[in-house]
Amino acid sequence: MESETEIIDLQPGNPNPRRSQPINLNHYATKKSMAESMLDVALFMSNTTRLKAVLEQGPASHYYTALVTLISVSLLLQVAIGILLVVIARWNLNEVGKQGQVNQLNNTATSLVAITVVINVFITAFGVHKTGSLAARTSRNPL
Repeated sequence: MESETEIIDLQPGNPNPRRSQPINLNHYATKKSMAESMLDVALFMSNTTRLKAVLEQGPASHYYTALVTLISVSLLLQVAIGILLVVIARWNLNEVGKQGQVNQLNNTATSLVAITVVINVFITAFGVHKTGSLAARTSRNPL
């Protein structure tokens, strides 16, 4: 009978000696979650910059309410995604009993990422216009 903590060999019969080691699902999930988290942080920083620009333009600008709402929802979803990724990375995927729960959390995180991407497409479509000294410098020197 196999132990629940045993590493699962997803590459049985692989003749390549460098790849003959079984895949440790924990290492794989941790690397995946870290890469996804780094992208989430980059998008979070971008959205906070966009929110600042929209707030600086004020309510008189076009699509102010829509942009503030979309950016805020995107930021909240990114925080939720980050929390899910931390939870997923901390669980031991080699324990067969936890794999179903981790899979559900992973599917939830993936769905939230897809929703966040769609929201950010709309944020980009509505756009944020440059204001202040940056806009003046850009209009005088387009290159």
